[in-house]
Amino acid sequence: MPDRRRILLAGAAALMLAATPAHAYIGPGAGFALVSSFFTVFVAFAAAFGALFLFPLRALRRAALRRRIPGPRRARKVVLLGLDGLEPTIAERMMDAGELPNLARLRETGAYRRLGTSTPALSPVAWSTFATGTDSSRHAIWDFLSRDRRTYLPRLSSSEVYGSARFLRLGRLAIPLGGRGGVRGMRRSRSFWSVLSDHGIASSVLRVPITFPVEPIRGTMLAGMCVPDLRGTQGSFTFFTTQPVEDTERIGGLVLRLEPRGDELVADIPGPASPVDGHTLTTPLRVRRLTDGRVEIRAGSAAHVVAEREYTPWVNLRFRAAVGTTLSGIVRFYPTRVDEHVGVYMTPIHIDPARPALPISYPSFFAMFLARLIGPHATLGLAEDTWALNEGVLDEKGWLEQAWGFHDERERMWFHALDHLREGVAVCVFDITDRLQHMFFRWIDDDHPAVRGRDRSPHADAVYDMYRRMDELVGRTLEYVDDDTVLYVLSDHGFKPFRRGIDLNAWLVREGFMTLREGAGPGEYLSSVDWSKTVAYALGLGNIYVNIRGRERHGIVDPDDVPRVTREIAGRLAGLCDDDGTPAVRRVIDVRRDFDGPYRDDGPELIPGFHVGYRESWDCARGVVSDTVFKDNTKAWSGDHCMDPELVPGVLFSNRPIAAPEPRLMDMGPTVLEWFGIPTPRYMTGRSILS
Repeated sequence: MPDRRRILLAGAAALMLAATPAHAYIGPGAGFALVSSFFTVFVAFAAAFGALFLFPLRALRRAALRRRIPGPRRARKVVLLGLDGLEPTIAERMMDAGELPNLARLRETGAYRRLGTSTPALSPVAWSTFATGTDSSRHAIWDFLSRDRRTYLPRLSSSEVYGSARFLRLGRLAIPLGGRGGVRGMRRSRSFWSVLSDHGIASSVLRVPITFPVEPIRGTMLAGMCVPDLRGTQGSFTFFTTQPVEDTERIGGLVLRLEPRGDELVADIPGPASPVDGHTLTTPLRVRRLTDGRVEIRAGSAAHVVAEREYTPWVNLRFRAAVGTTLSGIVRFYPTRVDEHVGVYMTPIHIDPARPALPISYPSFFAMFLARLIGPHATLGLAEDTWALNEGVLDEKGWLEQAWGFHDERERMWFHALDHLREGVAVCVFDITDRLQHMFFRWIDDDHPAVRGRDRSPHADAVYDMYRRMDELVGRTLEYVDDDTVLYVLSDHGFKPFRRGIDLNAWLVREGFMTLREGAGPGEYLSSVDWSKTVAYALGLGNIYVNIRGRERHGIVDPDDVPRVTREIAGRLAGLCDDDGTPAVRRVIDVRRDFDGPYRDDGPELIPGFHVGYRESWDCARGVVSDTVFKDNTKAWSGDHCMDPELVPGVLFSNRPIAAPEPRLMDMGPTVLEWFGIPTPRYMTGRSILS
């Protein structure tokens, strides 16, 4: 199999493997294209010229459409600090022990509640619910992935490419001529900051998930989760080594050989695809051992000398895509060993914020402004490289240093926004709370399979240390809160240990709802399934779809028979127990019964609500139908929230009273609107928590 095709498939597996570190190579033949590299540049050019010429018309239109605020304002500023995945039981325990003084002060002088999350309790679903004030059946985001009804392959649920660029080809040269095309966001319903814009109220929206591609608002926006890297993936690392490489494929990345050449070790850094012939564009990497045990790493136009387990600064890489067209990205290098062998980890290639090739900010120059303000910074939606740690390419020290470096960049953006907030809304989501708990929960869960029998890590307290640092962040944010400012500190869901994986497709086979092709191996992406004999299948992170005739290409279940089929599957699945008799499924959510929005049919038929400790297995997440239903989770990715939403609520702190006894994430949008005297739009199903 060609290397690029192997990367495409490996990356796709990674996207399905985990709730948040969705690494998916996107490209020809992958079945779920997001953005081709050169088309990315074409779209960027078109957007830039369009914005330039249409700006006066848009300004006039906004002024004409701006509505008068119907009610009195109750606040001048509303500040929303998102701490993705902050777990209420941990926060409550640490507050009671005096370890989180700023959150405790908010709880005592303002208000604190556990915050109901979304169904399912996944970050893209939850933050879409936060933004739009409604559920999945109205905003159309059910998972990281949706499925192609023709091929049964997964595709990214948040955005898609439409149309195509046209080229004049002169031999191997391709010159863009224009054409209709672009990147489209797939989230439906409107965000509360868009509604605020209609009424002339500005917002600063920083790194909120599912904001790519960005939408025009009154204010500024920097996109978060689902911004791709320069390769068109959701984040793929590269590891260079002098050791023999038997298989370059890794889940979430590549392993490539460093070859000796004189006194240097050399390799080619793979970048985006060429618009001419589709081959991978590259740029050279040079590594030279120094006599003091350090190495010199030369890439792009820069050379940096670093020691083992020390990061370089951001390094700019440029890939010549065509005459006059260069794609710019930024990376950091981290030598993992410098002894008889050399190993060098490279981060995914982030879109260069100083020369963005995609609409990652609004206005388009905002990302460039931030690059001037704080220097190069992470732009990848899922920046923290969880799969490099999961695959053993990056050690715990290196991962933590990377994650906290990204966090520090975001803090600088956040406090710059607060420094300049005179009125309106500021909202920022910090991801380290989610990513770090995914990777280090094993160290705070006694007898977790991932650490059973292992020595205690020097970083075993990383989760608790993170909670203390988040409390400091809250304290610094409180310095910007005056009597006319409302503050909400919230998380989209909580966190629990992930000890055992459940292969839902293996269970469907066992129960007779799925049939595999005779003689087929385990395959990936459900390639071993005999669709002519399959009633239901699981895809994504625990969603079960019925193979409906007239909807799926090879559907066999009559639409009128779907209620009976879902009742039968749900009835059997609700009683599923682990091998030792422990209940694994708390309940099964029937989407057609519990949701009534216009995008209900785009979602699954059933959503299993797993008990604490259980989640869909790694095999099932990448479409491999294994021969066992239950399996220990021994990966570093050891904490999760893909469980029954009632078991993983988030947190909500405020400096103002909260009238609602059981607030929900979908209530936040209507609440912000009420502070500014704006009634809740009819499409929002959430309700203000002020009364």
